[in-house]
Amino acid sequence: MAAASIYDFEARHIDGKSVSLADYRGKTLLIVNVASQCGFTPQYQGLEAMYRRLKDRGFEVLGFPCDQFGHQEPGDENEIRNFCSLTYDVSFPMFAKIKVNGDDAHPLYRYLKQAQPGLLGSEGIKWNFTKFLVDRDGKVLRRYGSIDKPEAIEKDVAKLL
Repeated sequence: MAAASIYDFEARHIDGKSVSLADYRGKTLLIVNVASQCGFTPQYQGLEAMYRRLKDRGFEVLGFPCDQFGHQEPGDENEIRNFCSLTYDVSFPMFAKIKVNGDDAHPLYRYLKQAQPGLLGSEGIKWNFTKFLVDRDGKVLRRYGSIDKPEAIEKDVAKLL
């Protein structure tokens, strides 16, 4: 059976428990593949600031660590959690490390890439900090590249709240 929305997926939280994305039903989401040792890693600061400003209005950032781009997320979940907490005071939900491309890509990312292909219809994620904006009904509305900073995306997010 094909997935009807992101709510049909589960993912493992960074603490190890399985989380149904249906738990986020009714919220606007920004789903991001993240890495700790990337030139775009400082975007954690902007993502966290936006999350803190908008979370009370029904917004969530979901971070998915990925080590498929230049081995820039080499740590295990505990190391990733500590880095995010100590370096950027991240309080938004973080998930266990996944793959976003290839045969082993997480099913959520297969769905996201089909729903919002990249440039010229390519589905592959090009780099860390690719972002997907999802509305309150679980519909994937937009895909943003690594260079799109959270500050530039916030106006799109705010329109959905």
